[in-house]
Amino acid sequence: MPSLEEQLPLDKMEVYAGRASEYASAKPFPHIAFDNFFGPEVLRRLIAAFPNPSDPNWLKYRAPAQKDKLQSTSELTMPPAVRDVIGALNSSTFVKFLERLTGIDGIIPDPHLHGGGMHQTMTGGHLKMHVDYNIHQEWKLDRRLNVILYLNDHWEEQWGGALELWDSDADNKMTACVQKFFPIANRMVIFSTTERSWHGHPDALTCPPDKTRKSIALYYYTNGRPKEELPEFHNTIFVERPGEEFSYVGVKDLIRDITPPILAKAVRRIKARARAG
Repeated sequence: MPSLEEQLPLDKMEVYAGRASEYASAKPFPHIAFDNFFGPEVLRRLIAAFPNPSDPNWLKYRAPAQKDKLQSTSELTMPPAVRDVIGALNSSTFVKFLERLTGIDGIIPDPHLHGGGMHQTMTGGHLKMHVDYNIHQEWKLDRRLNVILYLNDHWEEQWGGALELWDSDADNKMTACVQKFFPIANRMVIFSTTERSWHGHPDALTCPPDKTRKSIALYYYTNGRPKEELPEFHNTIFVERPGEEFSYVGVKDLIRDITPPILAKAVRRIKARARAG
């Protein structure tokens, strides 16, 4: 297993941590993007090891707002190269970097990768605009940060797939896209998780069938948050863009959109065992 020094770009991180004011003042909500974050050898291993969509260990989202999106959170089935990088991003060294960059103290990583891990979206797929769930259902901790690392070599902008960050008005109704980040290889995007952090890649991907939108996502928490940010508990909330209308077939589609695939899979297993007697 590579050492932490071999995995994380420690010299870069020292420089990046000094961009805290840039992070805090970014619009429409605190965020930052770093290109060429990892060293070339770490990146090469990640891209080479990333499983293709036919791998049986992927869990698939099945609802309209998260079309053709795959997820994997199991360390046991992840390639070692991916597992090593996730371990580095959950390390004390990286967490301290996040604290310096974002100004958020007491950050807690999630080794169980609830909702995170490896993500992959196929051509025609999308992730509609949303704000994330705000409290970890088991730990009751406040979700504070998203870290997304993209792993798409030779990605063409005409294929779409850009992460969009949207502004909102005084009533927290989305108004306009303010920032876009295309999912190019070795780009890391970090942003705060709040009631106003509307984001997604809402248009259908038009990449060739042999291409997918690949990423690693990690979420970070704290025990409490500023009083002005104390919302009621909610799951992920999807909303239409101005002029857009979701094509929900029924209540089941809506439930699927707010249910992580790993939980849905567990429910299906329980039902199957019950039928088997």
